Amino acid sequence: MIIVTSGHVDHGKTALLKALTGTNTAHLPEEKKRGMTIDLGYAYLPLKEKVLGFIDVPGHEKFLANMLAGLGGVHYAMLIVAADEGIAAQTKEHLAILRQLQFTEIMVVITKADRATDEQIESLKTQIQTDYPFLAQSYYFITSAQTGLGIDALRDYLANLPELAEINKPFRYAIDRVFSVKGAGTVVTGTAFAGTVAIDDELFLSTGQKVRVKNIHAQNTPSEKGLAGQRLALNLNVDLDRIPMQRGDWLLASEPLEPTDRITIEITPEVNLKDSQPVHIYHAASRKTGKLTLLESKNAMKNDRTLAEVILEQPLFLAFGDKLILRSGDAKVLIGGAKVLEIHSPKRYKRTEARLAFLAKLNQAQTATQRIGLTLQKEAVSAQALMWSEQLTENQLAEALAENGDIRFQNWCFNRDYQREKTQQILTALGTYHEQHNDQLGLSKARLYRIATLNQPENLIYHFIEEMLDEGQLQQTRGWLHLPSHKIQFSAEEQSLWQAVLAEFEKAHGQAIWVRDMATALAQDESVMRNFMYKAGKLGYLTPIVKDRFFLTESIYAYARLIKQMAGEEGKVAVNELRDKLNFGRKLTVQLMEYFDRTGFLRRKGNDHILRDKDTFDL
Repeated sequence: MIIVTSGHVDHGKTALLKALTGTNTAHLPEEKKRGMTIDLGYAYLPLKEKVLGFIDVPGHEKFLANMLAGLGGVHYAMLIVAADEGIAAQTKEHLAILRQLQFTEIMVVITKADRATDEQIESLKTQIQTDYPFLAQSYYFITSAQTGLGIDALRDYLANLPELAEINKPFRYAIDRVFSVKGAGTVVTGTAFAGTVAIDDELFLSTGQKVRVKNIHAQNTPSEKGLAGQRLALNLNVDLDRIPMQRGDWLLASEPLEPTDRITIEITPEVNLKDSQPVHIYHAASRKTGKLTLLESKNAMKNDRTLAEVILEQPLFLAFGDKLILRSGDAKVLIGGAKVLEIHSPKRYKRTEARLAFLAKLNQAQTATQRIGLTLQKEAVSAQALMWSEQLTENQLAEALAENGDIRFQNWCFNRDYQREKTQQILTALGTYHEQHNDQLGLSKARLYRIATLNQPENLIYHFIEEMLDEGQLQQTRGWLHLPSHKIQFSAEEQSLWQAVLAEFEKAHGQAIWVRDMATALAQDESVMRNFMYKAGKLGYLTPIVKDRFFLTESIYAYARLIKQMAGEEGKVAVNELRDKLNFGRKLTVQLMEYFDRTGFLRRKGNDHILRDKDTFDL
């Protein structure tokens, strides 16, 4: 467990912690020389069943960024106020930050009690409770590091605070220092936001590299494992020359997704806000810049919680519920505290009524299961994205999906409403195609996907199509998808004519035949022959590559197999190469290639044609 201590410079934080723990947190030479905590100082108090860690954060305005780095993943805080000085200038800003970070409990410790009268101390306590209502119910401790007054009572109270760390979530650790130790190698220090880590565990850096944990110090003590809510020093098998690390990086249990540069937040303003302003964003050990945009109105009053979007100039690794502190564009004024609601906010339609209603429900949801249910009402989402945003394990995600009645196929999670919507889009698109192209038997799976459900997960839509085939909502003939109602049959007379047509194609030895040439050869009326050959096309026996010019469909499949073989060897197919293979004229070869382009089997790129969908023309 870690407890933050915060307060104005010279109000006795470091002396209080030394009295509690016996450790001087002014650990840097510059700090000791100046008598001021510049970077984060740490002290530890071993107890019977646990070790309490204390972060002595800086009190001077110049070092506020270091203070904010110490507050991630911490549930308890102590506000330090000197009895003889009271609420000082920097104490006010620290109070605002502590309030904005919504600690589970903030204890008020009045120090240097030996320098003030009882009346002064009681007056100070009343002033704090009056001026800062959120501290009215806090526990107050009157102490003196010099005389020992109140130290034992404070130590006993801290020892009995309940542990609130999220040890059941995936390991997530914010690095705030990186250095080398002779004989050990690379060591990082930081706070474990969630989960557990053990010696020999393999972790991922947020930069993507995999590292192994060689040794662990938890709360300044050698340990076999580290837990959420602890201050950890991790000895890693990393060569810093080969894999550089820095403050602000993360260590994670699983391979990270791409960081985000566009987030939705709920912000509680510390000052009146206007729409669209530059901000500094503080998260764990990172500090970035960006632009804050209000979503519900053009202005927001102090303390009025409101929805907003932040567009970051450099991305951050964020998850739902992460706490942020925002300061003004010049970094001089605290403008608010925020909670992350979405880690990838949309670029368009961000202020619609439906959008704001969704965000309100998301903000009110009490559990990850509820939020996942809301998210899947809009779209299919990858399992990795859900697990990252909610910081869940595979089993925890499976439990949440089962509780909601949601579904997972391979990597995609969705609900029944989404599947019904996409199924109807597929049926509608195919029906429209039949009306507009009555000379075609149907569509390839890839082309139907592009027409009906472009930008949806391709393998998931293919899964829906397979289920529709199994259920009889779709049918497939010679690889072409069509509605069950889209069927034609030859009459007995037409069957006889088909035998004559087939004989002519056999004489052509794989060449295409024009309608007029077939009509002449069989002494038929050209319009009658045209209607018949297009009907044969609907049945899948013939395939028109341009108006009135047909191949036998089995020849088309043979040429497709040849193209797959050529593309497999060269990665592409050129018209001249295919012409030489087939011994066709160039015009006919171009018509054939353009037909394959239109069906989605090939895609033209310059003078070449690239295989786009190898499953098309697959018997």
